[in-house]
Amino acid sequence: MSIRERLSGNEAAATAMKQINPDVVAAFPITPSTEIPQYFSTFVNNGAVDTEFVAVESEHSAMSACIGAEAAGGRAMTATSANGLSFMWEMIYIASSMRLPIVMSLVNRAVSGPLNIHNDHSDAMGVRDAGWIMLFSENNQEAYDNLIMAHRIAENKNVMLPLMVCQDGFITSHSIENIELIEDDLVKNFVGKYEPEHFLLNEKEPISMGPLDLQSYLFEHKKQQSVAMCNAKQVILDVSKEFEKMTGRSYGLFEEYKLDDAEIAIVCMNSTAGTTKFVVDELRNKGIKAGLLKVRVFRPFPAEEIAKALSHIKAIAVLDKADSLNACGGALFTDVTSSMQVNKVTVPTVSYIYGIGGRDTKSTDIEAVFSDLSEIVKTGDIGNPYRYLGLRG
Repeated sequence: MSIRERLSGNEAAATAMKQINPDVVAAFPITPSTEIPQYFSTFVNNGAVDTEFVAVESEHSAMSACIGAEAAGGRAMTATSANGLSFMWEMIYIASSMRLPIVMSLVNRAVSGPLNIHNDHSDAMGVRDAGWIMLFSENNQEAYDNLIMAHRIAENKNVMLPLMVCQDGFITSHSIENIELIEDDLVKNFVGKYEPEHFLLNEKEPISMGPLDLQSYLFEHKKQQSVAMCNAKQVILDVSKEFEKMTGRSYGLFEEYKLDDAEIAIVCMNSTAGTTKFVVDELRNKGIKAGLLKVRVFRPFPAEEIAKALSHIKAIAVLDKADSLNACGGALFTDVTSSMQVNKVTVPTVSYIYGIGGRDTKSTDIEAVFSDLSEIVKTGDIGNPYRYLGLRG
């Protein structure tokens, strides 16, 4: 029987970490993720977990400590945001290349500069090609659930890659919502014990980690990471099915909301999906066939599946909460359109950059996007496919 609670997204993440009870948590405070290690440190102090909590002097050191712990054979977790993730940049790549299944709670925030502490996805997009599995969370429940599933995915022998669970800073991280927690013993049994095949403290198998890797082998090792990322897609689905049996909550690679018979659709991630669902319902009441595709798994990107799900739509808008500054749309837009092209799906698709630096995205903004899509369907003219939503002036 589930436990009903009211928690913020940060509290939900810390609670999941408590139930997982990892061997090591290393973290450095940064807004808006600070509360996660703060809450978790109280669990350590009151004896609710037997985790070794490492209060480091920087985020670079936090990821370094997690790498050391995982390499030694332990289960490690951390949390960060924005500039903290940027400071980890070197170690983010090392963690994935060493195939260490570290789990991070990333509370999305704009990366400086100029300095801004509010939500957009520029931090996550900055490391999207670093070899980490990336799960996005619409609300506090999903942030909690994704963390409970994370180790089962990352530690699978056919994957062995680090994983980050993303949620929107302040919008979900500091907002209190009703949430259903899983009983501690069920979480413990579901997550299981971490038993790595290769680790530094295994006296029966002396190994070296992080050696020099030059022309003869680096290419092949990167291909192995790519194969592992491909493998992760099926593992995510398998773990999600087991999670559904335990909780009744179902998760796929993405969520289709009233998409089956939709003529116009928005593709987005994280908390904006909630606003979009509200607008879809309002438009449906007016007879407008609007729909939503909410991307949950951004890495590995479910290209073939998304192309198939969108193949019947007449016009699509992809919303990116980060600007790639590439003169051709955001990262999610380029991934979606590439997926459609490769899979021979041709649908008029436009890019909207929105919500930068925490700019509020209202239901009226989403309505305007659907209105633009209706006009595209009517006229057949996309116009400028690279657009901005909610931009002043």
